[in-house]
Amino acid sequence: QVQLVESGGGLAQAGGSLRLSCIVHERPPGAWSMGWFRQAPGKEREFVAAIGWISTVAQYGESVKGRFTISRDSGKNTATLQMTNLNPEDTAIYYCNGARTSVPQFPRADFASWTRGIQVTVSS
Repeated sequence: QVQLVESGGGLAQAGGSLRLSCIVHERPPGAWSMGWFRQAPGKEREFVAAIGWISTVAQYGESVKGRFTISRDSGKNTATLQMTNLNPEDTAIYYCNGARTSVPQFPRADFASWTRGIQVTVSS
């Protein structure tokens, strides 16, 4: 069974940077994409970024394009989300997830479960 362990996040000032990491355990062989969603209080869960494990093709949500960068280290089974030029609207709980799907399909994938997420807070 796939397990995802998130780390990073925390508090940053507007214009600052934070990094999130997600280690995947028992990743299934073959096609696999990993990425991040976020959910702010009172709002629906939003797609943030995804990356193909083999292709390394990346895709971003409109609100984070140009500011966030997703990468993966296959040797460490880790996906990383580097967040720069943060603003208060980035404040949310961020969730890592993975699926046996292509990157374009990742935002609409049917995920088996969700982690507890990790808090990111950006002050103005």
